[in-house]
Amino acid sequence: MKKIALITLSLLVFVGFSCKDVKKEKEQTEEAQVEQYSLVEDSTKVSFIAYKTTEKKPVGGKFTTINITNATTGKTALEALNGTKFSIPVSSLFTNDATRTRDPKLLEFFFGVMKNTELISGEFKAAADNTCSIDVTLNGETANIPLTYENTGNAYTFKGVMNLENWNALDAVASINKACEALHTGADGVSKTWNDVAVQAQVLLEKK
Repeated sequence: MKKIALITLSLLVFVGFSCKDVKKEKEQTEEAQVEQYSLVEDSTKVSFIAYKTTEKKPVGGKFTTINITNATTGKTALEALNGTKFSIPVSSLFTNDATRTRDPKLLEFFFGVMKNTELISGEFKAAADNTCSIDVTLNGETANIPLTYENTGNAYTFKGVMNLENWNALDAVASINKACEALHTGADGVSKTWNDVAVQAQVLLEKK
């Protein structure tokens, strides 16, 4: 009887450890199978809409070069993007102006009157509540832009509003308004360049 009891106890212990090993292996397998998101770096597109005249007519543009650093992976798209840093050469500005006069004016009379104007740099930030924003450095100042976002599959579009007062850039606004006074004058005879600029970034993430 003692032998039978010992054999039974040994079997129970063996089965117990076996079950634990199977459970552990299952958990490790499930963990290994969790998909990870990562940024497709050359997919990033950055555009903006500025406004002129008191009627607030839109003037669109984009930057053709976006340099990405510190990109990581994550279980969600926001987690993967969190902490990603970017730098944008202002020389890559493109507004598709048929006269080819707008871009040189923006570079000279807007970016050219700011401090440290070669690059616009920043960092993407994601919070636990799935909200996100970017810290942007321009004119020697760093300020935050809250973002909204939407996605179609793995393509994400982020939108925000940049109020140039937050970067002490009103002198630059006044400068470009003066340089484009006639073009920024509406039907009311008032020349105006608005302080707020709508910004948009499109990115593509892949799952691994």
